[in-house]
Amino acid sequence: MRLLLGAVLALLLGVLPAVAQQAPRYQVDAAWPKPLPNRWGIGQAAGVATDAQDHIWVLHRPRTMTEDERGAALTPPRSECCIPAPSVIEFDQAGNVVQAWGGPAHHPSWPASEHGIYIDPFGFVWIGGNGANDHVLLKFTRAGQFVLQIGVKGETGGSNDTQRLGRPAGLEVDAATHELYVADGYGNRRVIVFDADTGAYKRHWGAYGNRPNDDALPAYRPGQPPLQGFRNPVHCVRLARDGLVYVCDRSNDRIQVFRRDGTYVREFFVATETLGAGSVWDIALLPDRLQSYLLTADGENNHVRLLLRQSGEERGQFGRSGRGAGDFHWVHNIAVDSRGNIYTTEVDTGKRAQRFRLVSPLQR
Repeated sequence: MRLLLGAVLALLLGVLPAVAQQAPRYQVDAAWPKPLPNRWGIGQAAGVATDAQDHIWVLHRPRTMTEDERGAALTPPRSECCIPAPSVIEFDQAGNVVQAWGGPAHHPSWPASEHGIYIDPFGFVWIGGNGANDHVLLKFTRAGQFVLQIGVKGETGGSNDTQRLGRPAGLEVDAATHELYVADGYGNRRVIVFDADTGAYKRHWGAYGNRPNDDALPAYRPGQPPLQGFRNPVHCVRLARDGLVYVCDRSNDRIQVFRRDGTYVREFFVATETLGAGSVWDIALLPDRLQSYLLTADGENNHVRLLLRQSGEERGQFGRSGRGAGDFHWVHNIAVDSRGNIYTTEVDTGKRAQRFRLVSPLQR
C-alpha cells in the first residue's frame, strides 16, 4: 500500500516513476530508407521531420553533391548515377518515396543552403536556410505550393529586429495558439515567435529570457561560468505538451528551458568538455505519456543522447563516429514518430538519413 501511495504521489508531483526512467533502447534499421528512384542521390541532409501520418520528411542540399556524386546529371554524363533529388523528400514508414519537390527554382526565396524542415499540426511544410543571405522561413502545402514567407531574403537586422530574421535554424508550431517558435539562429541569438497563419510578430527573447544582444563573445572554454547570452547557432526549439520550450544553445553545450512566454525555467549542460561545433544540435521528445526523455543529436561527438527531461541526466546513448549503419558523421537533425522510432540526418560528408527502431516498450 505504501509503495502504491508513493507512486500516486510521484505522479501527482510530476515526478517520473522508476519504470519510465529506464532508458529506451534502439536498434538501427539498416534497410531504411529504400534506394531512391529515378537515379536520385542526396547531398548534405540538413533536416528531418515526421507528420501526423508517421511519414518522414527529409530536407537535403542538392548543390552539395560533388561532381562524381551527380555524374549522371553532367553533360555529357560522367557516370550512370546520380541525379540530385528534389530538396524535399517524403518517405512512408517502409522507406518508399511518396513524393519529392523543391529546390533552387521552386521559389524566389528558396535558400542557398537548406536548413531545417518541420511539418506543422495542420499539415503545412516549413523550411529554412543558413546561407549568408538565407534570412527567411517558407511555408508550403504538402504538395509544395507556396503559402507564406516570413523574413526578407538578403536582409537581416540583428537580434532585436521584429520583422527580419538572421539565418533561422529550426522551428515548431503550437497547435493550440497557432504560434510559430523559431530558433534564430546562425545570425541572430534568440527565440522569436510569430503568428503561424499571418507571420505577424509576437515576442522574442534571448538566453535566460533576457533581451538578446549581438556583442562579440569570448571563445567557449570548459569550466567557464555559464555565458549569459546564446552563442551562435541557436540551433533548435522544441515544444513539450506541458508548456515548456526547449532550446539548443549548441556551441555552449547546453539546453535552456522556458515557458511559452519566454520565462526562463532551468538549463541542462551536455558533454561540457566538447569544443568545436558543440554537443546539442537538435532535440526530439520521446512520445510517451510524460514525454520523459529528450532525444538529442550531438554532431560533434556523433552520438544520440537519451536525457531525462525532468533533470537533463544522461541515461544512455548510441552511435559513434563512422560510416557504417548506426554510425554517424555530423549527425545534424533528429525526429521521432508516434511509435518512438528515431530518424536522423547527417551533413558535411555524411549525406544520409537513418532510422533507429525503438525495441523497448513505450509507456502510453
